[in-house]
Amino acid sequence: MNNSKRAYKYRIYPTIEQKQLLAQSFGCVRMVYNNTLRYRTDAFYKDNIKVSPSDAEKRLVELKKEYPFLKDVSAVILQQTLRDQQQAFKNFWDKRANYPVFKKKNSRQSFRLTKSGFSIKNGELYIAKSKVSLLIRNNKVMQENPSSITISKDCSDRYFVSMICEFNPVKLPKKTNYIGIDLGLKHLIVTSDRDKIPNPKHTKKYETKLAYFQKKLSKKKLGSSNRCKAKLKVARIHAKISDCRSNHAHKTTRKLINDNQVVCVESLNVKGMIKNPKLAKHIADANWGEIVRQLKYKADWYGREIIEIDRFFPSSKRCSRCGYINQELKLDMREWQCKECNTNHDRDINAAINIRTAGTAGLVCGATGAGIVA
Repeated sequence: MNNSKRAYKYRIYPTIEQKQLLAQSFGCVRMVYNNTLRYRTDAFYKDNIKVSPSDAEKRLVELKKEYPFLKDVSAVILQQTLRDQQQAFKNFWDKRANYPVFKKKNSRQSFRLTKSGFSIKNGELYIAKSKVSLLIRNNKVMQENPSSITISKDCSDRYFVSMICEFNPVKLPKKTNYIGIDLGLKHLIVTSDRDKIPNPKHTKKYETKLAYFQKKLSKKKLGSSNRCKAKLKVARIHAKISDCRSNHAHKTTRKLINDNQVVCVESLNVKGMIKNPKLAKHIADANWGEIVRQLKYKADWYGREIIEIDRFFPSSKRCSRCGYINQELKLDMREWQCKECNTNHDRDINAAINIRTAGTAGLVCGATGAGIVA
């Protein structure tokens, strides 16, 4: 079995001295990244010259002479920043990402280190050119021998370390269950087995509290310490919502993967749907894109299969019993009766059954993966 890479992310609690060290490292990384990005942008758009990775690293020497404080942090951190920026440009040239943007002081801060820039001894993490250590409380990840780490600080003032390690997934025992799922807003997931997983609506749960602290934030003076404190409170509420949403998605997708050999799902254009001003907030909170993404990589890890049905397949309008298509079905009609066979349908359950039927039909015909049209 081929090993794959997996990120193990854990929260760390640095001391005041360690926070000062990390803040210095974040600042130097941000300064080098932004300065080099401006240099690359000007060179390309003004002189039509692409700056090579070697030229960028040579320029780092000049930056250290101009800004002596850059010598206070490890050169490995700054060199890795330039390599990550080069990869960002490569993704842009290959049309896999947008043009790299400047790092902001008030947004998420991070820097990455490869094996030469850190060491782990007795459950403690040592960064290059630093005598202080960060304690990793979970020793399980210490056995994984990480190839690189990323230390980050989010907007809610929490610190994390993410470690890229070799991961050897164990295939789950084969199942005979084939299931179709329909993603929705009232119920997050409706299955072809007639199970309905409710939508927890995490944003709605905290929206009153969030609105209260956002109103207090709007009244604070720009640049004041009170505004920073109020901004931190708002960020912590957003972090709570995000954590709850992520936790629920992981639990739900893992259960679907554990219980079913094949999961059929409709390929939704979430980016297009989220442009609807009336539903954008609810669609974003439902986290459909992340649920499908998790299903895909977990299926690959554990020997399951994900079948994606074309988004234009009329799963809700088609009668799952006789195949009649109800062209008059509107979005607010949650139940309808087939005019051909008089079968009463729950809209979402009927859609899930049709998705499973289309997915298994494509599987029998030898078509697997995304883009099946039935």
